[in-house]
Amino acid sequence: MLKKLTLKNGLRIVYEKIPYVNSITIGIWVGSGSRLEETYNNGVSHFIEHMMFKGTLNRTSQQIAEEIEELGGQINAFTGKEATCYYVKLLDEHYATGINVLSDMLLNPKFAVDDIEKEKGVIIEEINMYEDSPEDLVFDLLSIATWKEDTLALPILGYETTIKNLNRDMIVDYYSKTYVPSNIVISLAGNFDEEKIIELIKDRFENWNPPKNVQIEYSSPLINKGMAIKNKDIEQVHVAVTLNGIELGNDKLYTLLAINNYFGGGTSSRLFQKLREDFGFVYSIYSYTSAYKNKGMFNIQFALNKVYLEKSMHLITEEIVNLLKNKMNDTQISKAKEQLKGSYILGLESVSSRMFGIGKSELMLNKVYEPKEILKKIDSITRQEFDEVIEHVFKEGFMAVAMVGKDIKEEKLKKL
Repeated sequence: MLKKLTLKNGLRIVYEKIPYVNSITIGIWVGSGSRLEETYNNGVSHFIEHMMFKGTLNRTSQQIAEEIEELGGQINAFTGKEATCYYVKLLDEHYATGINVLSDMLLNPKFAVDDIEKEKGVIIEEINMYEDSPEDLVFDLLSIATWKEDTLALPILGYETTIKNLNRDMIVDYYSKTYVPSNIVISLAGNFDEEKIIELIKDRFENWNPPKNVQIEYSSPLINKGMAIKNKDIEQVHVAVTLNGIELGNDKLYTLLAINNYFGGGTSSRLFQKLREDFGFVYSIYSYTSAYKNKGMFNIQFALNKVYLEKSMHLITEEIVNLLKNKMNDTQISKAKEQLKGSYILGLESVSSRMFGIGKSELMLNKVYEPKEILKKIDSITRQEFDEVIEHVFKEGFMAVAMVGKDIKEEKLKKL
């Protein structure tokens, strides 16, 4: 059963006890990501994530890793466009060590100047590695083409120039504005003594009252009809396109997720069967939803030999036209809903997935649904709702496009 508690300083705790497992996953979610940055400090959210592992006032970087790993546990973190998550996976008996290490990292970071300068080199190498991955690079380019001047366009890693320009004052200033109790959720899933673990969290966090405790505000951007190209000497052309989407927290997102299963979400989907199996034009093709606060987009991504590019774009357009014209019949709707429920229920088998799901939901939406509520929402989607979402998402067709490949000509891309 899901439970929620808000401490007197505004920090929220969401937790789900699963008594039949022998593990626990503890996550600390912070409303900190590239969307909350500016052009001058782009990459600072991800940089802070790295710095949290470089040592605290009480522990060295080696001690942080050893305290968790010597117990057979794992410690890690990730940064997205809207959130950063620090988490540990442990045997349930070691929960106190996990909370002690995570709280020390979050509340007592050193941000030593020497460490900052060394980590710049590490992150610049990470950016270079990302540049060498066209599948990742094309999505960053698509974000730029789609969101233009809005901060949703900013890459999570930042740019080499912005990373080089970061200094301790800029990092501490951003940390002080985003790492505040009202902008943080602690998420727990696994086997634990509820009273003991809540008492320990209160002991570590309840008296934390930084001078600033601001509320984060999010923009409501429009999708731009844009285009972005990166010429690289690689064999394939990597393509990503944006269609209209649905924002995080809107129940119609469940409908779009079901439509995605039918249209391009897996190997049985229309896009995969047509372009890969029937024509052999692509090795990989898939669609997915990108849902953010106040705005969302629907994306299609594929990679292929350039000689098949024009034909493939036409085939994708045909599939969009067919979907708009014929919609989905009752059998297709039923299968898409079952696929969505199946993937959701299978995700519940993982303790970590439960922690990620309830933590992000509480941070971004200030609410968490029980699994039975989610399944009920999926079951109750009507055929009319499917038709309405198909019209909303696909009617305007391609709105933005990005490509990475050799000798891509802008004029030809405009024509396509």
